[in-house]
Amino acid sequence: MNLSEYCNDLIEAIEDLDLQEVGEAIGMIREAWNRGSQIICMGNGGSALTAQHYITDWNKGLKKPFLGRCLVDNIGLITAYANDVSYEEVFERQLRVIMRPGDLVIGISGSGNSENVIRAISYANLVGHTLGICGFDGGDLKEIAQRSVWVRCEDMQIIEDVHLALGHMIFKALGGNE
Repeated sequence: MNLSEYCNDLIEAIEDLDLQEVGEAIGMIREAWNRGSQIICMGNGGSALTAQHYITDWNKGLKKPFLGRCLVDNIGLITAYANDVSYEEVFERQLRVIMRPGDLVIGISGSGNSENVIRAISYANLVGHTLGICGFDGGDLKEIAQRSVWVRCEDMQIIEDVHLALGHMIFKALGGNE
């Protein structure tokens, strides 16, 4: 693939976004923010870094306090759960301690099938609100999250690029850097 093809594929993936899904996601985040709930993000690999990026931007750049958390920030806790319990439970176990009724949990998974994200979203559905950010066919995440934004694409790097852009879209919609 050459650079022109990559850019064209990225543009196509952005153009294929369902703006109603994006609007609903922004609405969920805005509602949680306005009621003073936590917005908790998670993911693996590149999605972990996207989750961190979301929370960094949203916590730092919005005018009123934003109670954002990222479940990948404490490597000691993650590795303790992974070693002592299982990697599949590293996010769910954290949610069981910090999540309050009404909080919003955002799971990011390119494939939509990361088991630890799926388990955490399943738990979060019992306590609060959930948003899945996914790609490919949406996987299990698209099915179990209360709302989802699905990047209709089969290329992980394009999916990750759009997921990152989504965080910036949300930031701007919430009034960031005005």
